[in-house]
Amino acid sequence: MKPFRFGVSVRIAGARSELMDKARKLEDLGYSVLAVPDHLTDLLAPMPTLVSAAAVTQRLRVATMVLNNDFRHPVLVAREAATVDVLSDGRFELGLGGGNMKSDYDEPGLVFDPGATRVERLGEAVVIAKRLLEGESVTFAGRHYRVTNHTIHPLPVQRPRPPIFIGGSAPRLLALAAKEADIVGLTGIAFRRGGAVRDISDWKAAVVDERVRLVREVAGDRYARLELNALVQRVVVTDDRRKAAEELGRRWQQLSPDDLLESPYVLIGTIEQIIEDLRERRGRWGISYYVIFEPYIDACAPVVAHLAGT
Repeated sequence: MKPFRFGVSVRIAGARSELMDKARKLEDLGYSVLAVPDHLTDLLAPMPTLVSAAAVTQRLRVATMVLNNDFRHPVLVAREAATVDVLSDGRFELGLGGGNMKSDYDEPGLVFDPGATRVERLGEAVVIAKRLLEGESVTFAGRHYRVTNHTIHPLPVQRPRPPIFIGGSAPRLLALAAKEADIVGLTGIAFRRGGAVRDISDWKAAVVDERVRLVREVAGDRYARLELNALVQRVVVTDDRRKAAEELGRRWQQLSPDDLLESPYVLIGTIEQIIEDLRERRGRWGISYYVIFEPYIDACAPVVAHLAGT
């Protein structure tokens, strides 16, 4: 089993000093990763944010979680990823995704292709970016991209390249992650009706069983080297976990209280109960890397202090 590590998804900062304070706090509390999402809304842009966070920390890793592949050509992604890895002294993790929020496409006038097309395009992009980051001169002719005799400079510090993270919930995307990624991210979130409706029914433990089984089967001999991640949507530290789960269940009516208490995407209970749940989930699913959102940094800190690196 992989050792536990924990990250935080950082979305906003009103000034450089605020971001610096956040990054230092995460490092001091034992979090391993500061991650930045990539949506065209009130968020910091990923790459400059990560460089700034790395500049004021020593051990904290920085990650995109995840770049929308349709916003950038993979040659540009590889070039910027290598530069961030250099500027962070080899602490960068490249998270990539196929895009899922229709508003990210509608507002700038981008075409929101069907999921199968977006994943196919991401698959080509990952192959190109990996080869470039590993120092190859790349010539590639696919359905979505054409690259001719291209190399990047600088090359990343990490060898053979920074870790690649691919996250999502759809089986097609997770199969791609199992074949190409170093870190497989499980979100349990699907977008129905052309990307307009958010669906969390995949949070159920039985569905997580299926998704992990798929990753294991597709990865084959690679599986033992993969790190599995879960994106945690809520952290509720309480002495009455049943009551908290019932309250969340009234908000998320797709799920019963038992569904929520078993799900890797929600942490509910006392600190001791949450620690035990995480150990059980690592045993059941192999998930060892958890990312939470900023509001839960302090609540989750005792869990991080107890489990990180174990």
